[in-house]
Amino acid sequence: MTGPTATAPFTTDDYRARMARAAAAASDAGLAGLLVAPGPDLVWLTGYAPPAATERLTLLVLPAGGDPVLVVPTLEAPDAEKAAGAPALTLRDWTDGTDPYAVTAALLDGVGRFGVSDNAWAMHLLGLQRTLPGTSYAALTDALPMLRAVKDPAELELLAAAGAAADAAFEEIRGVRFGGRRESEVAADLDALLRRFGHSQVDFTIVASGPNGANPHHEVGDRVIADGDMVVLDFGGLKDGYGSDTSRTVHAGEPTDEERRVHDLVRAAQEAGFRAVRPGAACQDVDRAARAVIADAGYGEYFIHRTGHGIGVTTHEPPYMIEGEERPLVPGMCFSVEPGVYLPGRFGVRIEDIVTVTADGGRRLNDTTRELVVVE
Repeated sequence: MTGPTATAPFTTDDYRARMARAAAAASDAGLAGLLVAPGPDLVWLTGYAPPAATERLTLLVLPAGGDPVLVVPTLEAPDAEKAAGAPALTLRDWTDGTDPYAVTAALLDGVGRFGVSDNAWAMHLLGLQRTLPGTSYAALTDALPMLRAVKDPAELELLAAAGAAADAAFEEIRGVRFGGRRESEVAADLDALLRRFGHSQVDFTIVASGPNGANPHHEVGDRVIADGDMVVLDFGGLKDGYGSDTSRTVHAGEPTDEERRVHDLVRAAQEAGFRAVRPGAACQDVDRAARAVIADAGYGEYFIHRTGHGIGVTTHEPPYMIEGEERPLVPGMCFSVEPGVYLPGRFGVRIEDIVTVTADGGRRLNDTTRELVVVE
């Protein structure tokens, strides 16, 4: 995620507040601080996205009880200084030929345990550990899984706009011809529509026809969609730095009674999952509600994935709607509710909306019809 659109809605004060919140969360978790490498966490905390992947160390050092420092290569310091969050931190640059780990080590407690963003390079962590052998590290997904989970009003607006753009893409795609065309051709149409409606990045355009629909993460191929095929559409990406992700299942030509019945079942399960969303409910309650509808109808073994995942500056992130996840839902959390039924060798059905937790329930960020749409 790069470019000015990823940071335009947010001010220096927004980033200052996020870094303070993250530092407090680290302290509460018993960590000495956070080490944040280039990626979604760095963008969310500072507004800075390095121009490209590089072997040179870039790292936000966020001590639990101190001020944030961004360690950057000297040649990239001018770009870092332009980030919206830069006035809320100190920049510490290092030049080629010097030791970036020594520069970073001087900012750290030499015996502390630090949370590290999941996409940090092993090379850099090992370099720090060689310099500070008394330190230890924990992945942020394990140490602070809810760090980005609760969205502020501006983030909710961006997620709603991304959802509306994905909805617009679906309204357009349902009017194109499916029968006689390759899955890859329809996927290309979806990609173009998402971009037309404002997405700067398209993460996935699943078009899974007929028996391919029984694979939830089917890789789009050259199968020709035939009359009589159920077709699972799952697509999304980033618009203005925030994610969309929606699934609808359409049918080429008239469906059979069984296909309608299975689609109605998944629609009922998706509705049950949505109705389970409320503050204080456990994440697993959403999964249980959706799964019970499908299991009670005798299709439980064909619902083979979790009911949902969080979404924000990435299209998949905590929290997860799955059995065993007992964390409570909090207003501002955003996640998918996407049950499915997958009949091997035959067809699949999935219906997915992004939902945000409100003060008294949930609100859908996708509003296209959940009825079975017949396409040509």
